[in-house]
Amino acid sequence: MITGDLKSKIDKLWEEFWTGGITNPLTVIEQITFLMYARMLDMNERRDEKRAERTGKTFNRRFTPPEQHLRWEAFRHMPAEQMFELMRDEVFPHFKDLAGEGTLFAEFMKDAQLMIQKPSLLVKAVNMVNELPLEKSDTKGDLYEYLLSKLTTAGINGQFRTPRHVIRAMVEMLEPEAKHRIADPACGTAGFLSVCYEYLLEKYSSPEGVVTEMVTNEKGEEEENKIFTGDLLYDHRKHVDTDMFHGFDFDATMLRIAAMNLVMHGVAEPDIHYQDTLSQRFSERFPKAAEEGFDLILANPPFKGSLDEEDVDPALLRVVKTKKTELLFVALIMRMLRVGGRSSTIVPDGVLFNSSKAHLQLRKHLVDDNQLEAVISLPSGVFKPYAGVSTAILIFTKGGVTDHVWFYDVKNDGFSLDDRRQPKGENDLPDLVAKFKARDKVIAETEGNDRTAKAFWVSRDEIESNKYDLSLNRYKEQEYEVEQYDPPKEILARLKALEVDIQRDLDELEGML
Repeated sequence: MITGDLKSKIDKLWEEFWTGGITNPLTVIEQITFLMYARMLDMNERRDEKRAERTGKTFNRRFTPPEQHLRWEAFRHMPAEQMFELMRDEVFPHFKDLAGEGTLFAEFMKDAQLMIQKPSLLVKAVNMVNELPLEKSDTKGDLYEYLLSKLTTAGINGQFRTPRHVIRAMVEMLEPEAKHRIADPACGTAGFLSVCYEYLLEKYSSPEGVVTEMVTNEKGEEEENKIFTGDLLYDHRKHVDTDMFHGFDFDATMLRIAAMNLVMHGVAEPDIHYQDTLSQRFSERFPKAAEEGFDLILANPPFKGSLDEEDVDPALLRVVKTKKTELLFVALIMRMLRVGGRSSTIVPDGVLFNSSKAHLQLRKHLVDDNQLEAVISLPSGVFKPYAGVSTAILIFTKGGVTDHVWFYDVKNDGFSLDDRRQPKGENDLPDLVAKFKARDKVIAETEGNDRTAKAFWVSRDEIESNKYDLSLNRYKEQEYEVEQYDPPKEILARLKALEVDIQRDLDELEGML
């Protein structure tokens, strides 16, 4: 957890950008990301220099001898105008040069631009970023997550940030393991992937699983930094750093933020790519990822709009012939999973009950050709202030047989369901996770299936007989309380008596006039 003092520093940094004329939240985060990246380059260079001095081994330098003035510690003390010109004309172009060297952010730094136009704002931003504890692995992820919480406006094409506590519940239900390959085909800021990593750290950490590394502090002194990686996770470190997490998106700004988010959490080289995953180019460029490549996929793909059919991968159209992105993404996820792989995906409610041929085709495929494990209804205010759309979580396994589908009706998520989203006491998510993990036992006890409860199950045969309708309200039974009313004659007598009292009061009022 980050402290109040650190939150205050982030708030002040954010305020400086806004008062300096940069008010787009994505632009603010992107520019802060670039400054963090510049500082981390220098930090990593100093770490490797110290290691080289001790071991005598060479390393691939990020800064050649003529480029030493481009290092963070070299330019952060410069006067405002000189620093501004250096950052604009040399430091940012250096990012682009590094992009061709197979370094982090290789696909995204090519388009890096300094959007800060005021030298005075740049100096303030550099000084504030210099005060952030980027050398401490256990706080970097929380720091960046707090920065991302400042995103309070929805993007285009139905993009909006999924609440962290909803992501956490989805991750806990899938229970990732250290050997898994995990993907998000519309990753945005990489919220699902970063929460998966946090879950794995907690799952595999133990007192014996604390790894200590030496880092260089701001004074140039070496100090210990403890990383809670867990025994098993540490043993799988190369897989975790290079092949566990895979994210795709067609928004380059989001991808820069996503890559930094994972790096700040502790993933050394996340596999993040600029790609429209619904297009045929995705299959051509990433054939192993596009088909049976992953153990787990967690996603909240964009719901809004439709695509030109010519741009959509024909393999997806063979599953569901449609232009609607919400249906195509579910078909894509089914294709990307290996047989036996699982997904937890957020969809708009229309996917569950719409009667169009494409909707029916997709639901039939989910139930008949895969194991649809659960349909979880979310309250419509979960994504406010971004959107008020009603949504559900689909959890399914690729292949297998659907015998029963487990339903859960989430009424509260721990926050008010208005635009303010203030914390409140009622929260169904812990109960959701606990009951989901125990669902097989409940389904086996057929006599205990109470359809008036929050959780219940429905047989595949019943779903098929209802044209594969997956909406919770189709199967949930409402409990009505019998209301007791007085006899109509008594009610009428009371009304007449009331009329008499009203007339008497009117007569008294008229007499006073």
